[in-house]
Amino acid sequence: MTEALPPEENKGLSLKWLTHIIYGLFALGVLSAGFIGVATIAAMVLAYLKRSDAAGTIYAVHFDWVIKTFWWGLLWVVVSALLTFVFIGWLTGLAAVIWVVYRLIKGWLALLEGSAPSPEI
Repeated sequence: MTEALPPEENKGLSLKWLTHIIYGLFALGVLSAGFIGVATIAAMVLAYLKRSDAAGTIYAVHFDWVIKTFWWGLLWVVVSALLTFVFIGWLTGLAAVIWVVYRLIKGWLALLEGSAPSPEI
């Protein structure tokens, strides 16, 4: 007879590494000015798929942080695109991109410190 093996612990990527990958993919998509937009979409898919696995951990806050950053950033980029017809869209678009990059950096630094990003801005 064959002896049953105990189940492996830590199968796959840890939530910490997965969160780093999500931040990295999002940053790649943003910093490439959308040319590698599929990276940002992949980050969002990963965040939504693994959100329930991270529930109750510090990483759940990071997943929510990235998801909110994406949706609010997308909203402001679309509004800015519409505002280019009245010639102020370039300024609001620049402000939106700066805000997204700021939130990415702030969230990633909090992850490196092992804490949750603070929601003050």
